Amino acid sequence: QLHLEASGGGSVQTGESLILSCAASGDTFSNYCMALFRQMSGKEREWGAAIDSEGSTSYTDSVKGRFTISKDNAKNTLYLKMNSLKPEDTAIYYCAADSRGSWLRLSVWAPDEYNYWGQGTQVTVSS
Repeated sequence: QLHLEASGGGSVQTGESLILSCAASGDTFSNYCMALFRQMSGKEREWGAAIDSEGSTSYTDSVKGRFTISKDNAKNTLYLKMNSLKPEDTAIYYCAADSRGSWLRLSVWAPDEYNYWGQGTQVTVSS
């Protein structure tokens, strides 16, 4: 069992930055494939970025070049650095984890692939 707790959300202006953190506990964090999803009001949850057990990263096109996903295995923590934020980035952000580790073993963009989820943290970007 892996427990995830997200933090770092908040309200910012267009162009500003935020760092989201997701602290993990309960199992060996380094073995997991980790991902960040977001859910805009009235829409389905969508994938944003992933980092697998080997440290390989992948991003959806809308955040590529602006967001950076990383992890610190010693601290059991996942990070998402978000730069150049836009109003359309406004959403609840969720961290997710799957024990299969390598994304070669799962469809990283599909919410149903992940067996552990954090509680979500709100990010609001004002124009």
